[in-house]
Amino acid sequence: MRILLFSGKGGVGKTSLSAATGARLAELGYRTLVMSVDPAHSLADAFDLETGLFDAKTAEPLRVAERLWIHEVNIQNEIKKNWHQIWSYVSSLLRTSGLTEVEAEEMAIFPGMEELSALLYVNEWVKEKRFDVIVLDCAPTGESLRFVAMPTTMKWYMQHIFPIQRGVLKAVRPIANRMAPFELPPDSYFGSIKELFSRIDGIDEVLEDPKVTSVRLVTNAEKMVVRETQRAFVYFSLHGLTVDQVWVNRVLPEDVEDSFFREWRRSQQSFLKEIETYFEPVPMRTVPLFRHEVIGLERIRELSRKMFTAKEDPAAVTRTERPYSFKKRNGVYEVRLQAPFTEKAEVGLFKKGAELVVQVGNVRRHIGLPSSMAGLSPVRARLDEGTLVVELQETK
Repeated sequence: MRILLFSGKGGVGKTSLSAATGARLAELGYRTLVMSVDPAHSLADAFDLETGLFDAKTAEPLRVAERLWIHEVNIQNEIKKNWHQIWSYVSSLLRTSGLTEVEAEEMAIFPGMEELSALLYVNEWVKEKRFDVIVLDCAPTGESLRFVAMPTTMKWYMQHIFPIQRGVLKAVRPIANRMAPFELPPDSYFGSIKELFSRIDGIDEVLEDPKVTSVRLVTNAEKMVVRETQRAFVYFSLHGLTVDQVWVNRVLPEDVEDSFFREWRRSQQSFLKEIETYFEPVPMRTVPLFRHEVIGLERIRELSRKMFTAKEDPAAVTRTERPYSFKKRNGVYEVRLQAPFTEKAEVGLFKKGAELVVQVGNVRRHIGLPSSMAGLSPVRARLDEGTLVVELQETK
């Protein structure tokens, strides 16, 4: 079982690359599902299906080719199947604030419902072994990070807050309901939350297993996009997921010689070098800009042939180690990265903005730091059985 998670800034082409990867996997014989986790779905549009703007045709896995299905999480369907008890209470609560019934029902669809619904499906299909590969076409970076953080957040809530909330409300509900301007949630509300959690339990281990789940970042060779991709790389590493490929989409082909594009080409070449240096040793792959829009199964397959060689398997496990990790031990922040065959004397360190730059011999690595560590400075480095450990502290 493999899960391939495509993430990146909005508009970089994640859906097209996800669809093309899925098409290639299906051709190789894998039972493949391409699943959109983005509330603003465009997967059905990419395959040029005859659907309306808000059609629910893809609310369940829809077969679009041999061994290839697509699925777009439909929140209205999910409310009926998974969220009805919770949604009903929240919407009734909102109506007491003066909202109309329709407004309250819309506002009761709170952030995270789509992501949690998607996790329910992924966990279910992993257990059932219904598909060989699931390709996740994720929302822009911020929502993608919420998606991967959701299992940890839910687990913490269920262990620390949920039992207290349920116990306290069970004790005070009869009295409080006579005094409060609104009715407190019934115990069945908490029962629904517990049942939902039981269905996603274990998905965090699936997402953090590099032999099962790989993140593939999609970017363009432009400064704003590259910066967001670098931040995404840091955040996915922070959440314990392994990035195994970085795809640079819409690179100008060599045969484009028009003077209008000369500056664009020069700029792209500069950023391609920066991307390769920053993400090394994670491989950078490029996809050319097409002369036409990539719409429909045939053009998606054409894109897949540009992405992969004839013998290449997109589901192959190519990286199992995380490029680096962040720890805090005894009040000291650490960045840990693999550095086999390295001698301490060969290591050089310095800070550049919010990046830690590590140089070993002639090789230089730029490591973006999370916000909690961005203001710290490297004070010490040591080698621990092939792992370079860099300590960071505040400097006076």
